[in-house]
Amino acid sequence: MDLEMIRRIQEDSEQVNQLYEKINEDTRLNRSKAGRVEFLTNVRYIERYLKPGAKILDLGAGTGEYSLYFARKGYSVSALELADANIRVFRSKLRPEDSVELVQGNALDLSRYPSDSFDVVLVFGPLYHLHREEDRRRCIAEAMRVCKKDGAIFFAFINHDMVMLTELNYNPQHFRNGDYQKDTLRLNDFPFVFFTSEEARAQLQAAGVELLHEVASDGASELMETQISAMDEESYRQYLRFHWYICEKPEFFGMTNHMLFVGRKK
Repeated sequence: MDLEMIRRIQEDSEQVNQLYEKINEDTRLNRSKAGRVEFLTNVRYIERYLKPGAKILDLGAGTGEYSLYFARKGYSVSALELADANIRVFRSKLRPEDSVELVQGNALDLSRYPSDSFDVVLVFGPLYHLHREEDRRRCIAEAMRVCKKDGAIFFAFINHDMVMLTELNYNPQHFRNGDYQKDTLRLNDFPFVFFTSEEARAQLQAAGVELLHEVASDGASELMETQISAMDEESYRQYLRFHWYICEKPEFFGMTNHMLFVGRKK
């Protein structure tokens, strides 16, 4: 790794550290019924590719929501997380019996992991923060390198176009004074990096990823958080069934804040 790459990793690490000192990542996926849709949908797809004894690598593991879930299902999990705040919370939730190897590190440098060593690789955070195309290419390439040839890799992106709509929940004047370029309708990439579905798909295909699924992970859950979170249990179960029915339909793929791409090496 050259000195320029090391400098960039250090700069990006500091920026991410500052962000997650302000954001409570630990509540994002479990704050409400609506917040849980993304987690339940991603788990549903991950479990399709898990076999007994599978090894999982969770890159950008956050506060451990996925790592701990699968470790407590009996899988061996290696978790890599960058932000100090998330590491602190993750460690506080670990039990002695949890089969989780948690390390602090950057998804651009996976040299600690041998090639072809994991059955499932989760990339559920790094691509939210990598502003440079060359860094995104490196992240994707490293995730592919450490995944077994017959394994599955799960990439998450934040959907540019849906964010434009959900911002109205927080700022009714978003289209007047929101943080975007008024002529191009392009969001400013800070503190997160946003992608259209076409941009995300093209990056993965250019890296040699064979795409197996394109999934609207959370669908309309953030846009309709109040209604979904107020549902009784029976209604919520039916809503989830409906969400899973439409989440891979091309006409609904763009209706989500988080896009999930499931792929493997060609």
